[in-house]
Amino acid sequence: MIPVAGPATRDGPHGLLIGGEWVAAPAQAPVVDKFTGEAVAWVAQAGEDHVRAAVDAAHRAFQDGAIPPRERFGILSRTAEAVATRREEIARIMIAETGFTWRDVRTDIARAVQTLQLSAEEAKRLGGEVLPIQAAPGFERALAFTLRVPLGVVAAITPFNSPLNTVCHKVAPALAAGNSVVLKPATPTPLSALWLAERLLEAGLPPGWLNVLTGPGGNLGRWLVEDPRVRFVTFTGSTAVGREIQARIGLRRSCMELGNVSATIVCADAELDRAVPLVTAGAFRKAGQVCTSVQRLYVEQPVYDELVDRLAAAARALRVGNPWDEATDVGPMISESKAAEAQVWVEEAAAAGAQVVTGGRRRGALLDPTVLVDVPPDARVVCDEIFAPVVSVVPCQSFDEAVERVNEGPYGLQAGVFTRDLRKALTAARGLAVGGVIVNGSSSTRADLMPYGGTKQSGFGREGPRYAIEELTEVRTVVFYE
Repeated sequence: MIPVAGPATRDGPHGLLIGGEWVAAPAQAPVVDKFTGEAVAWVAQAGEDHVRAAVDAAHRAFQDGAIPPRERFGILSRTAEAVATRREEIARIMIAETGFTWRDVRTDIARAVQTLQLSAEEAKRLGGEVLPIQAAPGFERALAFTLRVPLGVVAAITPFNSPLNTVCHKVAPALAAGNSVVLKPATPTPLSALWLAERLLEAGLPPGWLNVLTGPGGNLGRWLVEDPRVRFVTFTGSTAVGREIQARIGLRRSCMELGNVSATIVCADAELDRAVPLVTAGAFRKAGQVCTSVQRLYVEQPVYDELVDRLAAAARALRVGNPWDEATDVGPMISESKAAEAQVWVEEAAAAGAQVVTGGRRRGALLDPTVLVDVPPDARVVCDEIFAPVVSVVPCQSFDEAVERVNEGPYGLQAGVFTRDLRKALTAARGLAVGGVIVNGSSSTRADLMPYGGTKQSGFGREGPRYAIEELTEVRTVVFYE
């Protein structure tokens, strides 16, 4: 039963965090439960003056002097402990604002703890190197070394589909590196970010180092990234918005994790007992609303029919419905309009000759896990990111054809390949034009310590605390003469 009241979804500040203070705004907007449509909280809607004030606070904090690395470690470690200790509290907040199942949000929370812990450790490892400058003519009596120094104010703009862990991936490495942050969480799912900000303040984060702005992304994002004091923008979202941000920030640095139409290859020699459960999870977890969700599945002909039958059976076995029910496997999409849009794409493909093996039914924001075959190659369900629980299964005559089909699109975030052939695995590792190749796993595989990011129109830069900190700092060379 959905809770109707209580601290899990309603208590806590829902203003704007600026300079260590929770600030009210004249305008408020509801955050709705994605299953019932009922308002679970009201949050402030920032204006241009709030954006300017948040950047002022972040810039002032950075200019006043860095938090020592040992203190950064302590703050992030204590925050990780708080998230782990209060995981049921944040789980209820996340279910209400996302519609994700208990299983999905618990996984996201456990990963957020890891991200915070990893970032805390990296705060103690920032360093440079001694340069062999004495080998250069004229520098025989010199000493040179490098430092890694923070950039300044970081703008972090996050998506709805991972409102805690993705926020941690952007905020925690930025703080660990010594930067201050202005965070703009996704409009439908701001509560997890506000909750995390509370935990960081309780852990001892000084005023101004983290500022949180809630409200519509278009204007807030534009005002934020156009402020020249913002030295770095880290963004996860659509390719179209990523292009707009890049056009506005010019030579300033950024990390862009953008759109994708993720693919996984199943070879004729694949272990289907392993492949089918992992593809099922990779296609339908979080109702398919993951950048790396398995949207295209290329299968070598000898196992194609069996794979389709087993995947369809696995999809039918998933329980779709109320995310507050522990037994539910797939909850609602982020909104009824997004579910309706995905249903239209499926119907378009079917009208063009695709067969709906299972799924395709929609009830409000719920869309049943859907498996398509005989999909025309120009259908939107295989050409564009659907961000829904829909997977298209495509037969291939050879492994080389499958690799070619994966590479022919404009995106390149991650891809999976199931095979017991070492040659095929290495060919995929070298030949797939993506940021990450997962062998004997689906495209939707990520450990939070690994470098994560894409190529082509899927963006550039890498997340993962160690790798993000490299992006969020710059090398400063120091030369001493006697």
